[in-house]
Amino acid sequence: MEFIVGPDMSLAVAEALLDGVKKEATSAGCALSVVVVDRGGQHVATCRMDGAQLGATSIASDKAYTAVAFGHPTAKWAESSAPAGADWGMAGSLEGRCIVFPGGVPVFHGSDLIGAVGVSGAASSVDQACAENAVTSLGLATARA
Repeated sequence: MEFIVGPDMSLAVAEALLDGVKKEATSAGCALSVVVVDRGGQHVATCRMDGAQLGATSIASDKAYTAVAFGHPTAKWAESSAPAGADWGMAGSLEGRCIVFPGGVPVFHGSDLIGAVGVSGAASSVDQACAENAVTSLGLATARA
């Protein structure tokens, strides 16, 4: 599939990301929820696979929002936000929407942050891998070039 990548997340790119995560989830034998947001944190596309946990969509949304708000994967704060860590209490930021465990990744086109993907419904390491693989399969990146 060919699409034009602009300065913000397009519906075409968002749908391709949903498809990529669904493919990864099917290969991993799990059902996930996926939320793709634009660079302002607004939903562009959302999917809850058959059998995915009901609460997974809300968590996926917050993972995507956190990733775009900070421009880093949510996994970045897993250790530092633990009690006594340098970022302890971070999980209470962004009006309680901040997620500090894996599964949310920013989406970069070159050095431009165009949005983010949040995935939830399996172990957070699986969520993370599905999100990362979907992004890189499109020739995009989860870190600034």
